[in-house]
Amino acid sequence: MNPARIESEFPAPSYRGNQEQALADIRTAFEAGNDVVLVRAPTGSGKSLLARSIAGAARTAGEAEANEPIGAYYTTPQVSQLDDVASDDLLEDLEIIRGKNNYSCILPGETDTPVDQAPCNRERMFDCQVKHRCPYFSDRSIAANRPIAAMTLAYFMQTAGSDVFGQRDVVVIDEAHGLAEWAEMYATIDLSPRRVPVWGDVKPPDIDGPDDAEGYAERVIRIASRRQEELRGNAELDPDEVAERDRLTELISELQWFLEDYRDPDSATTWVVDQPDGAGSAVTIKPMNPERYLKHTVWDRGQKFALLSATILSKDAFCAGAGLDPSRVALVEVDHTFPVENRPLYDVTQGKMTYEERDRTLPRMAEVLVRIMQAHPEEKGLVHCHSYGIQERLVDLLSEYGVDERVRVHDRENRDAVLSTWKRSDGNEVFLSVKMEEALDLEGDLARWQLLCKAPYPNTRDSRVAQRLEDGQWGWYYRAALRTVIQACGRVVRAPDDYGATYLGDSSLLDLFERARTDMPDWFAEQVDRMTRPDLPALDSGAAIGETGSRSRSRSRSRSSTTRDSDGSHPLSDVWDS
Repeated sequence: MNPARIESEFPAPSYRGNQEQALADIRTAFEAGNDVVLVRAPTGSGKSLLARSIAGAARTAGEAEANEPIGAYYTTPQVSQLDDVASDDLLEDLEIIRGKNNYSCILPGETDTPVDQAPCNRERMFDCQVKHRCPYFSDRSIAANRPIAAMTLAYFMQTAGSDVFGQRDVVVIDEAHGLAEWAEMYATIDLSPRRVPVWGDVKPPDIDGPDDAEGYAERVIRIASRRQEELRGNAELDPDEVAERDRLTELISELQWFLEDYRDPDSATTWVVDQPDGAGSAVTIKPMNPERYLKHTVWDRGQKFALLSATILSKDAFCAGAGLDPSRVALVEVDHTFPVENRPLYDVTQGKMTYEERDRTLPRMAEVLVRIMQAHPEEKGLVHCHSYGIQERLVDLLSEYGVDERVRVHDRENRDAVLSTWKRSDGNEVFLSVKMEEALDLEGDLARWQLLCKAPYPNTRDSRVAQRLEDGQWGWYYRAALRTVIQACGRVVRAPDDYGATYLGDSSLLDLFERARTDMPDWFAEQVDRMTRPDLPALDSGAAIGETGSRSRSRSRSRSSTTRDSDGSHPLSDVWDS
């Protein structure tokens, strides 16, 4: 890597905010000999452009010795983030490759078939005459030979050990705050009827811990391998058999990895096992602190690393979770450039949203949501419901208030389609979302306010969470929740001249801010310190629907949505600052 090239590789015609200083600090950190640079950059700081600058400093073929890697990887866990890269003209030299299931076969009669189910995957010894024009293999070949290959973190990890995507000089990971958790998720093994094609032959006994799981894994591998060989012996497979064969291959690999790691006395990984319904039911084998998995899938893939996020809250904690030596890691802090008065927090807490107290709190939460809708009668808003159970209950309560015509909801299957439709709408709809705290850009009138319904603590019924708390890792517990809150707060304010209000409905959020205060970035602590309790309008369901409600989508937006007063203040400042 040549850090001196970082600034000159910046792809935009000019800097904005603190980008120039950030690149100088990143360059200094690499020049000091650090292998990994963590870049804590808040929402709107242009992390993708910073990432491109760092990737552009990777060693080139003309600079490399014969045995030295060249080029760079750009990767992110968020598919939407990769979509943003694909649509950004400033990042056009990032060559994007996606998984096979994102491409369609081009053979006659197969144009509706994903490449992972195409004849080349169905028929033994199939010789595709148009492979050179196949969209997947074409993109893969181009990405493999371009200076910067861009892909999701899932695809990046899956290609570890690949001859096509070997080690490169530089790896840049955007939205990297949850890297350890993503690794745990990818390394988790789900043994259930849906995920084990030979389930009828391998129904598990009562699995009490990883020792029992070890013996069960050996049995599954043996029977799955037998079925895999049967399928491979067929000259041609139908699409269902292709899916079965591929899943068996994946399953055997997962279980072999578990056995190898579990039996390795030097492995730092702790394995936990869940089987809540007992013998004959699904088993989940989960790793904790999968340092070895990350070494194989991430750290062995490059020589220098840049990890960017708004919410890498603690360098030491991040390094511990990701298996990094803190002495070889630098943290670069990028200051926020959005005026704090444009991103206010409002305390509208109505009680705790714990499982035990939720039934008492939710009716009050629904009432205050109606009053928030009154305060923003002609503006779109986002509600972070945290779970589908909370979402469903809110829908019922809002229907009782008669404001359901202004409400839009999604389920697990249609979330992306409903979100896209809502973003395109010109009305004042309120979107009740689940798990959309990250990678959602609602700049300008796409949303002017949002409500956080619940403190997003990790689920204590998850065995990994329970194990960490049993080990006294409460700092991790609070940081995980704070990280999600900070991510959520960045959804509705996306530029220095943008503005949006964030309302906090769960009183546990206030407790979280106290407990995690030392891990807050200064710019977020400033928001918390300015938090007030707004003077919301008295309850009036009719006023909450707005002048035209959701019945008309062609009306022009109100002045409060699009303009400021003559003194430069926001039109809703009388509500926001009360």
